[in-house]
Amino acid sequence: MAFELPPRQTSVHTICTALRLSLPIHDVFSFFGDAWNLERITPPELHFHITTPKPIVMKTGTLIDYRLRLLGVPLLWKTVISVWEPPCRFIDKQLQGPYAMWVHEHAFQEEDGETVIRDTVRFRLPLWPLGEAALPLVAHELRRIFSYRQKKTAAILLRSDIQADSPIRLTFYDRDQNQSRIRTFP
Repeated sequence: MAFELPPRQTSVHTICTALRLSLPIHDVFSFFGDAWNLERITPPELHFHITTPKPIVMKTGTLIDYRLRLLGVPLLWKTVISVWEPPCRFIDKQLQGPYAMWVHEHAFQEEDGETVIRDTVRFRLPLWPLGEAALPLVAHELRRIFSYRQKKTAAILLRSDIQADSPIRLTFYDRDQNQSRIRTFP
């Protein structure tokens, strides 16, 4: 009688964020369509740097290499732009990096004269099933990173137009955990 392992049951987790800005969709998409802006909106403690030489022409099939530190550990990350549909959306997929799977959709939609930026990330942790034990820490870090990204994006794109009496609505939720938190900026 042969011993068989159960089929691999990896978990795909999904994180979604939304940010609404009083700017035209073309201006917002243009900012995100410049890969070098990713360095500007990533928390400095990640030591995130794009290693692909300039200029990076964004289109389906574009490869981008990064170097960063995650929880102090140096990592190399390579993504491919798998979908490029200006000014509505683009998708980057990890080819090499810390996750077993990472697919990040950046979607842009005009609503009531504003642009809504929606990030949807589907990811699997490495080393299943042991890697799942790290999910609470990874989810916490991703919430922190995406919250920083939203605040930094709003500050850069709106410049000095941010008023204390005009909060920007930031939303973050994890579909797998069915949690919702709404924050305001500044």
